[in-house]
Amino acid sequence: MSESYDKQPDPTKLRPMRAKLIFNPSAGATRGAPVGILDVIHEMQFWKLVPEVFLVEEGCDLSGAVRDALAQGIQLFVICGGDGTIASVASLLVNTRASLGIVPSGTQNNIALSLGIPADMPAAIALLRMGRRSQVDVGMAVCGEVSRPFLEICSVGLGSALFPAADDLLHGNLARIGDFLSTLVSSPPAEIDLVLDDEQEVHALGHAVLVANMPFTGLHYQVGSAAAFNDGLLDVLLFADLSKLELLGYMFKGVGADAAPDPRIQRYSVRRVEIATQPAMPIMADGNALGEGQVRIEVQQGVLAVMVGEPTPETQPAPDALLGAQTDATTA
Repeated sequence: MSESYDKQPDPTKLRPMRAKLIFNPSAGATRGAPVGILDVIHEMQFWKLVPEVFLVEEGCDLSGAVRDALAQGIQLFVICGGDGTIASVASLLVNTRASLGIVPSGTQNNIALSLGIPADMPAAIALLRMGRRSQVDVGMAVCGEVSRPFLEICSVGLGSALFPAADDLLHGNLARIGDFLSTLVSSPPAEIDLVLDDEQEVHALGHAVLVANMPFTGLHYQVGSAAAFNDGLLDVLLFADLSKLELLGYMFKGVGADAAPDPRIQRYSVRRVEIATQPAMPIMADGNALGEGQVRIEVQQGVLAVMVGEPTPETQPAPDALLGAQTDATTA
């Protein structure tokens, strides 16, 4: 792989390289023309990448396919799909020598947006050879006996409760609108307790907490700086005094991190956070349900190699002080 994003190698002079192509044919089903697998294969071959194809379908053993490929010595995993598929594979590549490549074809593509990977398929594939191999951070969420890494976001509260119906709606299943509205109306606020970096304690009444590892989530809602994916920190947003409709408004209109600050949104930048809610609120990490009530989350710095679109900024020392939905595993 090229060491420099600016240098453009001659594809005819590249050495052939095996790659595991994980293709989700249902990704981006509500968008215009879907990305075709033959086009992806042809473009990869142009760059002297030899794809071994795995199709993501209902009931498939995605984890087994990734582990088998790792055992065979494959060191590049190219994901053509949405945030959920990318996050599922990424969780299996943590602390391995393999690199993750992304060809975004989902509904929101927040991970690709966060990493500077273009939506254009040929340009995204070119990055697999032209791009920069960057070590990015991964969050780890522990809820009871369940431990799960996450690439994009861990949510506690209303966002987690709404996610199953909201995700179906985003994928065109309008029959879930009733479930969405019913959950919205019936979800009560909770007493939320945070412990930040094992020191600072915060208590509030609210509907949601977001813990983000990437700059963008939801409908391109910006929750952190451009360097959020490799700064050794997690961005914590506590929505304390917002109504449910106001909270949804933030999610849908995509207010950026550089917008005028809303004092009702408490922002923190931490290495680890403990969250407890009463009554117990649901907890999700990258669209996967973890449980309810209490979760401990911490950042694992630089444990995943990804081919990214722009040179990554230098990682800065993490300050200890206060600085102030999700993806589905197979259908996104």
